[in-house]
Order: sequence, then structure tokens, then C-alpha cells
Amino acid sequence: MVSRLVLVLGDQVSPGLSALQEADKARDLVVMAEVMGEAAYVRHHPKKIAFCLAAMRKFAARLERDGWRVAYTRLDDAENSQSIVGELLRRAEAEGADSVLATEPGEWRLIEALSHAPIKVRQLPDTRFIASHAEFDAWAEGRKSLRMEYFYREMRRKTGLLMEGDDPAGGKWNFDHDNRKPASDDLFREGPLKFDPDETVNAVLDLVERRFPDNFGRLRPFWFATDADQANTALDHFLEHALPCFGDYQDAMLEGDRFLYHAVISPYLNAGLLDPLDICRRAEAEYRAGRAPINAVEGFIRQILGWREYVRGIYYREGPDYPRRNALNHQRKLPDFYWGGETRMNCVAHAVAQTRDEAYAHHIQRLMVTGNFALLAGVNPTELHEWYLAVYADAYEWVEAPNTVGMSQFADGGIIASKPYISSGNYISKMSDYCRGCAYKVTQKTGAGACPFNLLYWGFLDRHRDRFQGNPRMAQMYRTWDRMAADRRAAVLDGAQAILDRLSAGETV
Repeated sequence: MVSRLVLVLGDQVSPGLSALQEADKARDLVVMAEVMGEAAYVRHHPKKIAFCLAAMRKFAARLERDGWRVAYTRLDDAENSQSIVGELLRRAEAEGADSVLATEPGEWRLIEALSHAPIKVRQLPDTRFIASHAEFDAWAEGRKSLRMEYFYREMRRKTGLLMEGDDPAGGKWNFDHDNRKPASDDLFREGPLKFDPDETVNAVLDLVERRFPDNFGRLRPFWFATDADQANTALDHFLEHALPCFGDYQDAMLEGDRFLYHAVISPYLNAGLLDPLDICRRAEAEYRAGRAPINAVEGFIRQILGWREYVRGIYYREGPDYPRRNALNHQRKLPDFYWGGETRMNCVAHAVAQTRDEAYAHHIQRLMVTGNFALLAGVNPTELHEWYLAVYADAYEWVEAPNTVGMSQFADGGIIASKPYISSGNYISKMSDYCRGCAYKVTQKTGAGACPFNLLYWGFLDRHRDRFQGNPRMAQMYRTWDRMAADRRAAVLDGAQAILDRLSAGETV
């Protein structure tokens, strides 16, 4: 008989997990389970499923080597109940345990399942983050607006990262203005470090291939790191080969280079294979040693210390209904081309193809291509949220929902973003080479060959004028719209409506 069960979830593969820290190796039993309830609540990308299962299996083996007793359920085990609560109950009955020690999950769905389980479950705070819920709530209390920049500064002060006494290193808190250069396609870049599948990974790949043959996304080739040693090696590779140029080109997009200078460590970080504060300190060391410039290091650290911590705070503060919010009342179904259907928009086609092949796209591809189009077209944000949650290997609801519902779709009514993140085709043309191979002309503003982003941009502003015309950050947009000749405005709106009608009819756009 055991004293307690200790639950370790698929995105909690960290030796320092709070549940493990409080548990007793001599008396407690670690429970880990591959279940369809987690693998299929959205149609996850096969690479994401394979990454999670392989990381779980390797972490269970590590715990056993460290002296833990582990009860591990594989997806195809005959006795698998196929739910987390079901596996806890099955193990409790077999072992005579009457309680469970867990670390708080990263999704309200699981928090509530554990809270209502017919066995006592104590959920401990997830201490792998830099800011606790209480700390974020204390910062947010009484503020009229919850802007990430000011929270980020508090995190800099708390950790001392990139600080010179009380002042920010380099004399500024934020070097984002320096990080908007388009990339050249003739540069040699290392790209992220890739790993050949080992025996454990190959067994998982075979399983996923059998069980999820129709899920959107290509399973092979598979090259993700699946244990902490590999993840740390991938981080070292990024710091040496890509970090120095990361800042300059972090917003750039190229047809022939899917990764540019991006680290592609977010799957490892969000699953628990890497520690956020350690990553930031190692990046800071590159700046202190003169091996990487301040704009690159600050931009990289801001994504982890600032944005990642901030969106987690928003997710838990706003509560379980947050992922379903729809402040703009957008109701259009997600177009088929998000699942690989035909589209004549080259930028969207490349972003979706990359997502299909890699279970990865960087933040600008998500925000300013697939997210931008969905917002301009009035796609239901819940459908887009579920798409992002399904197709990216780094997507867990605590991080994905605020990025989609708040930042990308303005569906939270402005809690995260002070204005909608929308743009015409001009931004995509400036930051990428996608427009060169497109069936549409980015320079054309009206007519059959006009870029849909151009038409839908003005259509969105016109449709939501009552809501946004008083926003100081959008005043210039409306002044530009109002200066257009009446016949041109009419042609733009007709063109935008024609695109929306084609989407509604399921026709190719």
C-alpha cells in the first residue's frame, strides 16, 4: 500500500515540480498516463502528440532511475481508462491510496476535473514560473489597463535580469524598435538543432501513426528534443549560432527559411524540459560576455520573462470562461484552408504548410498572417483558438488562449491589446517575400486582383467603426479612410464583401 498518488502530467516533466518536491519517495507512487482524453480533446498535431508522449516516457524512466516508484499507463494499454481522473481512480484502488498530490494544471478543464474527482486531490502551485498568481494579481489590482510592458519591468526588477542597479541595461527597457528588419534569403543560417529519433521516440511515432492517422499535420520527419539533456543542447546551439541575430530578424518571414534565427525551444519550455529563469540568465550571459547585442538579448528575454509570464497571469486571473470570449461577436466558420485546403493567398498558404509540416510557426506568422486574416474576416475566435491549440507543439491553453483570444483576435475586449492587431497586405510585404509569389497583387487596393488583406482591412474598420473610431491609436486609420473618395470607399467595401461571400460559400480565396 502507498500513502498517496503523485500526479505528473504531460507538460510537467520537470524534476523540480512542486508535487514531486513535496512527495515522499519511500511511500508515494507517481502516476503518469497517456490517455485519449488529453490526446483527442482537440485534434492535436501528430508531432505534438508524439513529442508529449516521448517526453513523458523518458521522464518516467528518469524518475525511476532517481528512485521513484512510477505507475505509467501507455495509450494502448488494455486497462487504460483513457482519462486522467480515471487512471487516478484505477491506481488508487489497486494501491489502496486515498489521496492525490498534484501540481496545478495549465488548463481550466483539467483543474476542474481534478477539483471534482471522487478522490481527494490537493493541487499545489506550479512553481516553475517566475511570477506566482498572487504576485501577478497584486500587480494587476487597481490598474485601469494591464499592459505587458509594465509587468515586464517589474519582472526585470525582481530578477535583476539586464539591470544596471535600478536602471535597465543599455539605457532602455525595450529595444523592439530595433527588431523589425526584413531578412534576406541569401543568408546562411544554422536553424534549430535537430535530433534523430531514438528507440523510445520511434516506438511513439509508430503508435501515433496507428492511432491518429487522420489528424492534420505530418508526423515524420520528427526532430524535436524529447528530454532535458537534448533540450539544453538545443538551447546552447541557439545561444551560440542564432541569438546574436535573433533581435534584428525576429519579425521576418521567408518562403525558403521556416526558422530563420528563432530558437524553437517553446515546446521544450512549455512542457517543462527547460527552466524559464535559467534560459533568461544564460541569454543574459551572452550579452554580458559581448557575444550577443542588447537588442537581441532583451527581445528574447522579454518573450519569456515578460510575455510568457504575463499571459499566464491573464489566463488564471480571467477565469474559465476566458477562452470562449467573443467581444466583437465574430461568427464566421474557420475557413478550410486553415486545415490545408486551397488558397490563392501565398502568405497564408506558406504559414499553414509550415504549421502542417513542423507543428511550428513563429509569432509573426501566427499573429500577422493566420491571426490577422481571421480577425479581418470575422472568424469565430473560439474556432481559431481551438485550431491554434491543436496544431502547435508548444500550445497549452494557459499560453495559447490569451495569445489568440486577447492578443490576436481582440475577443477579450481589450484586456491584453489596446487595439486590434490588424494590418493590410503592406505589412506582410514589408516583412516577408511572400507577396512576390502570390496570385494577388499587394499594391492593388481594389478590383479582382487586389490583396484580400487590403480589402478586408478597411472592411473591418468600417464594420467596427462605432467601437474603434474613438481609440487614439486608431484615429489615423479612420482619418485615412475618411479622406478616400466616396466611390473608392464603395469599391473597397464591395471587394471586401465579395471575399466574405466567397468564404461563406466555401469558394477558394
